[in-house]
Amino acid sequence: MSISPALLEQSIQLNIQQALAEDIGDGDITALLTPADEQATASIISREEMVLAGQPWVNALIQAYDPKVEVIWLKNDGDRVQANEVFLKLAGSARSLLTIERPALNFVQTLSAVATKTAHYVKQLEGLHTQLLDTRKTLPGLRIAQKYAVTVGGGQNHRLGLFDAFLIKENHIMAAGGIQQAIARAHQIAPDKPVEVEVESWDELNQALEAKADIVMLDNFSQQQMIEAVKHVAGRCKLEASGNITIENLREVASTGVDYISMGVLTKDVTAVDLSMRFNA
Repeated sequence: MSISPALLEQSIQLNIQQALAEDIGDGDITALLTPADEQATASIISREEMVLAGQPWVNALIQAYDPKVEVIWLKNDGDRVQANEVFLKLAGSARSLLTIERPALNFVQTLSAVATKTAHYVKQLEGLHTQLLDTRKTLPGLRIAQKYAVTVGGGQNHRLGLFDAFLIKENHIMAAGGIQQAIARAHQIAPDKPVEVEVESWDELNQALEAKADIVMLDNFSQQQMIEAVKHVAGRCKLEASGNITIENLREVASTGVDYISMGVLTKDVTAVDLSMRFNA
């Protein structure tokens, strides 16, 4: 799946509106300690190596709060930033720089963390055809932002939500009366949407193949079972591995020949990158 420009822009605007509202409220009282006419320049530095992500959010944030602030990016999204390297310079009203500092850094520290982790995981797949996918295990309100960051880090987006693809799991199968019934119904409801089904056994895999699923998720299959499944399916559908996959066994799982590996850890277990903004003397 991919994020449309319209959805990306809508999400950015929602994110920055909430960020400004929750941080500023009815006014930044601390910034008032600075004279209204004072101008300043500032540098934003990463204290650790990272893959930069979040430019569109910072640009939109500054445009919304004070478009007179000059924004100079020394790096672009997807670029690697070294520890203690300046990647962004700002110039304008000192009050404005002080006010936008935290929300701007919050976006960059979070999205760069996702991009950096994704790039680290993707590196394990070099030379293999398997693609790394994210999941819906994202921070509330930051779904599109985090999925954007995954792509910046070299990963791919799984479905964006419950609206753009079917993912039929155990409870859906039980409610629909079986795998074949669930897949058939999905094809009727939205013929143009991809249909993926999660299977836990060889019998369920065969049912999914017979019902013509587009993608089959092999949930907690062993290494040998995945190798056999790839041979058995022989390109009749795409195969995705999920469950009990870590950075340590990622390449091993990919070597089975599965098309995709999905990992919630890319977005749900991220540690923000250490950033700081410093006024220039």
